[in-house]
Amino acid sequence: MGLSVDIRKDLGDFILEAKFETEGGVTGILGASGCGKSMTLRCIAGIVKPDWGRIVLDGEVFFDSERGIHIRPQNRHVGYLFQNYALFPNMTVEQNLMTGLLSYEKDKKKARAAVEEMIERFYLTDVVSHRPTQLSGGQQQRAALARILLSRPKILMLDEPFSALDDFLRWKLELELLEVLKDFAGDTLFVSHSRDEIYRLCDQVCVMEKGTSGRVIPVRQLFEKPSTKAAALLSGCKNYSRAHLEGGEHVFAIDWGVRLKYQGTWTEPIQNIGVRSHYLHPIPKAEANKKENLIHCDILQVIEDVFSIVVMARPKAATTNEPIRIEVSKEFWQDFSQKEGIEKTIWVQVPPEHIMLLN
Repeated sequence: MGLSVDIRKDLGDFILEAKFETEGGVTGILGASGCGKSMTLRCIAGIVKPDWGRIVLDGEVFFDSERGIHIRPQNRHVGYLFQNYALFPNMTVEQNLMTGLLSYEKDKKKARAAVEEMIERFYLTDVVSHRPTQLSGGQQQRAALARILLSRPKILMLDEPFSALDDFLRWKLELELLEVLKDFAGDTLFVSHSRDEIYRLCDQVCVMEKGTSGRVIPVRQLFEKPSTKAAALLSGCKNYSRAHLEGGEHVFAIDWGVRLKYQGTWTEPIQNIGVRSHYLHPIPKAEANKKENLIHCDILQVIEDVFSIVVMARPKAATTNEPIRIEVSKEFWQDFSQKEGIEKTIWVQVPPEHIMLLN
């Protein structure tokens, strides 16, 4: 039956209005820091009481303001992995894991066998007698996740679990977490501000902006066809212009001062368009009069990134000072620069199929 959330909570700076439903799998909650992601998890877990609304998991009502229902956190059977992992500092790894079993497993022999299985599964054999301060960040996370799974939760809620880890360890633990999530039968909520983590780990995603959640959509839809500027921004798009439709095939990009052809059908009003940096193609000036959807730009900066070249440019007809970002491979730019010479301007083609119409 999944999870159903429809709540409101006044947080002072803004009002949290989270409304979404999940039906199994891993659902990402993607948003900038401070937008209400973690607060949403706390409300589901029962740590924070919403001002209004209803929370239901697999038919069990956790919270209902109209009926006066607010189930205590310990009775919700929610597996909540905090950002700081929340291990008991005065206990060893083994003792921490045992606390996950105390509520239901009274047989000491079965409890020990279950703990030993988790210790082996999460590669904690060498640190079973260590306390949390003696563990690395990765070991702490493994211990915390093992303890959660031992408690047999109905739902897993992971609150930015990789935020305190370096890139190498983050990638390693992400692979391990993928295996854990495959074996977990219930719903999983994965909170992150990283679009890459959401893309790799989640089946569907809910975008949250300033306390307001969007609808749950497939992850690929967020990256291939976002519907709002906020969603496109969180998915990594860097280039935007205010815009309005002109006829059935064209859109006028106000900030860039150009009329562009787009692909597909669209009948509703729009406020913006977006184009990802790697879809903007530099065109030789000799071919400029043979192509459609061109923007003539002044080059502001050429930046060498680790694996690519980033060109910051301003459309000549621009009505704002905001530049556009073009990203190409180093090999392409080297060849393009040699053939075109060092220029102060550049022609850029915008493929119609890669123009995103946004509300």
